[in-house]
Amino acid sequence: MSVHDLPAVNATLNGLSGVLLIAGYLLMRAHRIDQHRRFMIAAFVTSSLFLISYLGYHAQVGSVRFTRQGFVRPLYLTILITHVTLAAAIVPLAIVTLSLGLKARYPQHRRIARWTLPIWLYVSVTGVLVYVLLYQPTWLL
Repeated sequence: MSVHDLPAVNATLNGLSGVLLIAGYLLMRAHRIDQHRRFMIAAFVTSSLFLISYLGYHAQVGSVRFTRQGFVRPLYLTILITHVTLAAAIVPLAIVTLSLGLKARYPQHRRIARWTLPIWLYVSVTGVLVYVLLYQPTWLL
């Protein structure tokens, strides 16, 4: 595998994280607490692997310029700006949410998880969209 394969790996990790988050949420709604815990830990690990891979890729390649023009450019920039901003916010949110859950501090865990989950899902989904728009320009739009 070369460094140029990492964007696809990163998008896959982002997408998998989103799937694990949804599954974990559904397990919680079904009162399957142990399975919920396992899926949310898996989502956290997957997101952490993404972050390591993402930072490694950009440390070697630098930033990648978006060269497309037209209506897709402001769409991409809007998605990118919101994605990056919320990605920075999700790191401490996910750590705090996970640690509260693992410490069985459930009222506090639930209170912050109501914010963490939708932000984390947005970051996961928009991460895949950023990849598609940046690296697969003929696939979408």
